[in-house]
Amino acid sequence: MMMWRVPELLPFLALGLFLGHVAADPDMLQDVCVADLSSAVKVNGFPCKVAFNASDFSTDVIAKPGPTNNTMGSLVTAANVLKVPGLNTLGVSLSRIDYAPGGLNPPHTHPRATEIVFILEGELEVGFISTANVLVSKTIKQGEVFVFPRGLVHFQKNNGNVPAAIIAAFNSQLPGTQSIPATLFACTPAVPDNVLTKAFQIGTKEVEKIKSRLAPKKGRELRPIEIQ
Repeated sequence: MMMWRVPELLPFLALGLFLGHVAADPDMLQDVCVADLSSAVKVNGFPCKVAFNASDFSTDVIAKPGPTNNTMGSLVTAANVLKVPGLNTLGVSLSRIDYAPGGLNPPHTHPRATEIVFILEGELEVGFISTANVLVSKTIKQGEVFVFPRGLVHFQKNNGNVPAAIIAAFNSQLPGTQSIPATLFACTPAVPDNVLTKAFQIGTKEVEKIKSRLAPKKGRELRPIEIQ
């Protein structure tokens, strides 16, 4: 059996420590760094404002249900650093998601955060897909929680006859959201049709039909999710 000496293990220990620190937002280096959202400076996060007050650390944006009269029957309202500047460098944020009966939060990912949801009302079918293409899914009811691991495709569906709502927490000030259908079929510039036809094993007409349905149209939103 191979025996490792401490000096030989040091590079691996250092790598482990490094990887442990890149799993979420970087640690802050001061008490607060309230985001200056008006600054033209681009950094990994936002530059700090010199003066701040309590309003920078508070919002009522998720206090009330949002309208769900859109194609997907769901609405995501984010309370991230863009709405609460005081979250800058703190590595946390919340969202509220409201669902009409039959409403769907379509398959999507958060590339920068793990998500945990708490059911405020109603019940949802939720699930995520592992990189081994295994679906982990269950129905959760009022008062229950469910976790979606960072970066994995996941969804929520209201199969009930009454509205539902959840609060979602993230270990990132700006977790990011990539809705799989919109990312592939409604991005700009467009993904080439021959890529989509081969990937999904469908014809060009089917691709164009999907694109036409997902393309933003005046007076109609596919899903009014906030860009993060």
